[in-house]
Amino acid sequence: MFNRNRFLRRVAAIASISLVAGCSLLSDGDADSQGPIVVGTTSAPSTLDPAGAWDGSWELYRNIFQTLLAYPNGATTPQPDAAESCSFTDSSSRTYRCKLRAGMKFADGDPLNAGAVKHSIDRIRRIDAPSGPAGLLGSLDRVQALGDREVVFHLNQPDATFPFVLATPAMSIVDPDDYPAASLRKGTDVHGSGPYKLQSYEEDKQAVLVGNGNYKGFAERQNDQVTIRYFQDSSSMVKALRDKQIDVTYRGLGADDILALQQHGTNDLQLVDGAGTDISYLVFNPKDPWAKQPAVRKAVAQIVDRGAIAHKVYKDTVDPLYSMVPKGLTGHATGFFDDYGDPSVAKARKVLAEAGITRPVPLTFWYTTDRYGSETALMFRELKRQLEDSGLFSITLKSRPWKTYVVGYQKGEYPVFGRGWFPDFPDADNFIAPFVGEHNALGTPYPAKEITGRLLPHSRAESDRAETVRDVEQAQQIMVNDARLIPLWQGRQFVAASDDVSGGEQALDPSTIMMMWMLHRKTSW
Repeated sequence: MFNRNRFLRRVAAIASISLVAGCSLLSDGDADSQGPIVVGTTSAPSTLDPAGAWDGSWELYRNIFQTLLAYPNGATTPQPDAAESCSFTDSSSRTYRCKLRAGMKFADGDPLNAGAVKHSIDRIRRIDAPSGPAGLLGSLDRVQALGDREVVFHLNQPDATFPFVLATPAMSIVDPDDYPAASLRKGTDVHGSGPYKLQSYEEDKQAVLVGNGNYKGFAERQNDQVTIRYFQDSSSMVKALRDKQIDVTYRGLGADDILALQQHGTNDLQLVDGAGTDISYLVFNPKDPWAKQPAVRKAVAQIVDRGAIAHKVYKDTVDPLYSMVPKGLTGHATGFFDDYGDPSVAKARKVLAEAGITRPVPLTFWYTTDRYGSETALMFRELKRQLEDSGLFSITLKSRPWKTYVVGYQKGEYPVFGRGWFPDFPDADNFIAPFVGEHNALGTPYPAKEITGRLLPHSRAESDRAETVRDVEQAQQIMVNDARLIPLWQGRQFVAASDDVSGGEQALDPSTIMMMWMLHRKTSW
């Protein structure tokens, strides 16, 4: 068993609940037919094809597609969903076998068999989309379909985290008749096998989900229909909540709106404050003549005041972070604080001087205008202020909407850019592996051979994840020494809802993805 109970208790802390007013999300109640549950979010899908997204699109995928494994309510490790059973069949964690449930079908009635699973996984690697999740399959050698119901995954190295990879929405099972083997699928006509069917989709506006009668899995829908509405910012989303145009908000609540709900609220809204493992960080591009220099990166790390960012920009709704591995996960360290201490212009000046840099360093920082909350622009202005006030840097700020922003950083266009990260699965490995190697989730090569060649393979061979601490700590120290990635803050999960909606405390899986089927309206106190 993977030893993550402590972390998962924190995620479930949506037991550490903060109610603004009204009935608790913990209240039980029966689902009724008062219309769809309407959920608001600022995280719209970038594509409807799972092979093309390693981002917030997963929120929708989890509800309309199936994976072999997923997280039932309260589960601490992935459990079979489309599969009837899954397990390693060898002692070295290199052969993983799954048996599908009998009679599986996609929403349109097409059969879901072992061939469909193989097709779904193989096309991720074959397409290898720039913004896709192929990087999660680095330990996979080949997929074998045995008959209609058995799938065998042959790994190229021991990998005890592979079941967690299969549980990510990236590994959603798609219909071979609808999804080409060598290219991404266009259009909005989606037929998955999840708890819901995608009845209609308007890009950047809304997705209408209705119950899928062909679904076979562990999910027990508490509602018949969910509409997900996509907002550009927190304020418009919260206004829609107060105006009863939506029932629940998730992803993208801004600090000012959170504070207003905490301090004032209304008599018919509630706010849940739970532990989170999402992080925000800076990425330095080695192709840029200034960003590639270790002294420049270390000087930035020496000046950045995370406490000021957390307090001034985010109103203490986030916590300063000093490692790429967040608090709450086995192996978390505080390397950036241990090595750099408090912000110091004098130390930064010395670092640059020793590298022969005596004039202000020109850097261009990029950020996205419509992802990671409305405070992103404020945070980058604060970073600019901190760095320029030191007299050591000249910072230019530039931004783009998310869809073009992704294309830009995948092409290596940005000297320094901001990213946020919600975990694929709750393990320290997932806060290290996606960012290193020649091909990674950032589109910015980071060889780090000691990490990719020794530490990650060694830790992945360990089924008891509590025994990976030493490897994880060493990997974090290498990242501190390189300063190629500079962590800024760790978030918390806030869910605001009307007081007649229940299930919010059960709707977040260990990767903090919302399982819409857990939401329902209360019919009585």
